[in-house]
Amino acid sequence: MSSTLKNDLLLRALRRQPVPRTPVWIMRQAGRYLPEYRATREQAGDFMSLCRNPELACEVTLQPLRRFKLDAAILFSDILTVPDAMGLGLYFASGEGPKFRRPIANTRHIAKLPVPDVSETLQYVFDAVASIRRALAGKVPLIGFAGSPWTVATYMVEGGSSRDFPRIKALLKEEPKALALLLDKIARVTTDYLNAQVRAGAQALQIFDTWGGTLKGDDYQRFSLACMQTILDGLETGDDGERVPVILFTKGAGPLLADMVATGCDALGVDWTTDLATARQYVNDKVALQGNLDPATLREDDAAIRKGVADTLASYGKGPGHVFNLGHGITPDIDPAKLAVLVDAVHELSPQYHL
Repeated sequence: MSSTLKNDLLLRALRRQPVPRTPVWIMRQAGRYLPEYRATREQAGDFMSLCRNPELACEVTLQPLRRFKLDAAILFSDILTVPDAMGLGLYFASGEGPKFRRPIANTRHIAKLPVPDVSETLQYVFDAVASIRRALAGKVPLIGFAGSPWTVATYMVEGGSSRDFPRIKALLKEEPKALALLLDKIARVTTDYLNAQVRAGAQALQIFDTWGGTLKGDDYQRFSLACMQTILDGLETGDDGERVPVILFTKGAGPLLADMVATGCDALGVDWTTDLATARQYVNDKVALQGNLDPATLREDDAAIRKGVADTLASYGKGPGHVFNLGHGITPDIDPAKLAVLVDAVHELSPQYHL
């Protein structure tokens, strides 16, 4: 599929193939820091109405590409569309983030939780993917995504965002089999969801494991990594016999990056708390790495941003297999002009690492 692309740097880097410079895209690149995004969201009425409108989801996906020389588009959606499709009733409370009208109440609720047909419940996402691919016209690849089962489950059980995850951690300790059943159901829906995104036109995938790093030791292996492994094992290959490249991103993974390599993923996202040189040692150059400038750097002056880019590129060092990104998503308070400085710096400073 990359042969039809005018710019396939991302796909080549994810497969650790040589590139003339480091590709760059930004997590949450379509979002609240852009005034045009805020205008489109207002037009939609609310966040979920924006997600469910394929034309407007396509529009906000393309907005950052009009401003910045990015090497990928990422589908505009939300990781919580999956539990919404499973009947939990997702909504967004002003100033409070995501909420569910029917959060997981008990183990009986888990047992009765449906595994829906994604073509019936999430078709609006696949329509958006198809619209975006048409609109991109081969300019850059399109990344599809989903949340990891563990991360999605935290919201389903807690009823929304949480700092300490008391309910799901109690479930883990007191009813581990019930939690395993919940995670298995989420993994099955997510596998179908990602396969359908690829069939609709996604050319790479990222699994966001935002809260996997809150699990320690064996709990991470059992309740987060194993579920992502299930998804990877269930992903289909394309007409060329290859699976599209897959990025796993566990925030706060640190040394766990070494364990994540064994899943068979193509790349690992690295947050800003782990130096890329250290991460490269953890993975022994078996997979590509994505990251990992601290998002707070974008609040600094242009010289500091350029230095941050230079330091991040130097940290990874020479050779293929680096995708430049922030160590987490861009925050709503950032001046878009600062992101332009970052992107231009990557273009200017990265070719020396690919000679």
